[in-house]
Amino acid sequence: MSFTIATETPLSDDVRALVQALNEFTYELTPAEYRHHMTVEQMAQADTTLFVARDVSGATLGMGALRRHESVGEVKRMFVKPSARGLGVGGAILARIEDLARQEGLSRVVLETGSNFDAAKRVYERGGFQNCEPVLDYPPSAWTAFYAKSL
Repeated sequence: MSFTIATETPLSDDVRALVQALNEFTYELTPAEYRHHMTVEQMAQADTTLFVARDVSGATLGMGALRRHESVGEVKRMFVKPSARGLGVGGAILARIEDLARQEGLSRVVLETGSNFDAAKRVYERGGFQNCEPVLDYPPSAWTAFYAKSL
């Protein structure tokens, strides 16, 4: 399947629907007190850049964002629709996030994900991320896994 990835606003209806699908996915796997979601309004702030993957018809396939924290970038809101999994969409979005972080001179990219999000962890590990201690201000928990990659 052919797809494109571009920076977009999270405030469009189809991206809001993608965010809602991600939220619903995490609701089934993670207790509320261990979810660290950004709202679309937070994602639209200047410290965050959202990448959206679309197929040739323009339908959304997935998304991921780079949020900046001084010299460190954070991967946020990574999600690929079930119908597009296994097609390289997640890895391609992650590569775009890393490329932007490098261009901006960030030294490292970190992320927090669910400890039981096995498909996501595989994407991060294939992308060269390594499991690490808690990052930024996230508390450690049995529900959370942390990854980092030096740039």
